[in-house]
Amino acid sequence: MSDSNQVILRDVSKAYGTKVVLDKISLTIEAGQTAALIGPSGGGKSTILRCINGLNSFDSGDITVGPHVLRPNSPPSSTAHVRRLFGMIFQDFQLFPHMTALQNVMEAPMQVQKLTKRAAAEKAWALLQRVGLAERADYYPQQLSGGQKQRVAIARALAMEPRGLLCDEITSALDPELKVEVLSTLENLKNDGLTLIMVTHEILFARRSADRVFLLADGKIAEEGTPEEVIDHPQSPRAQKFISQVLA
Repeated sequence: MSDSNQVILRDVSKAYGTKVVLDKISLTIEAGQTAALIGPSGGGKSTILRCINGLNSFDSGDITVGPHVLRPNSPPSSTAHVRRLFGMIFQDFQLFPHMTALQNVMEAPMQVQKLTKRAAAEKAWALLQRVGLAERADYYPQQLSGGQKQRVAIARALAMEPRGLLCDEITSALDPELKVEVLSTLENLKNDGLTLIMVTHEILFARRSADRVFLLADGKIAEEGTPEEVIDHPQSPRAQKFISQVLA
């Protein structure tokens, strides 16, 4: 893979009033890597994803996504380019309730890529097969389990042919059995060479599947490295405390 899906944050800061959410965050995620952002709630993990995607502005620093650079004063066109490179998947699925699984996946290719209805349907069908849901193509969201909805959301993000995915706690609302469905789907995408940046509380998944782990607390990176370094042998007191609590 080329570095067209490398992500670099340099001294990125974000505050809401007097509350500092990101405090000069710098990190690099190479093309094709799976990066897990872990740590206590409120540490800034989801804010990082939303800044990369342009859903949140930030106050200082810059974010490089492939050939594009985002700064605090970047125009909307820059954000649009980044969103074509990186799809985003949310905890609450955000599917259109009045559309079938197939129609949900077809919508963006028809609206944005201007595909014909037939071409969009063929593409959507192939993507539903890829996430193991071809037999649910004609089901509406209310007829699907949480894990199935999340896999439709993954297929919908893939329909725009991104080079990577930003995943914001996408298994936190699911039962354990359904989490396995979604996490195995992500592992398959990793094998396809996509860059995956995941905010997750699934520490065992991060240990097994991530190339890099970033542990955030209080708006700073408390620790970063391989899963073995951060999860199995944390060095900083803050990281040690968090890991001991979640693995207790």
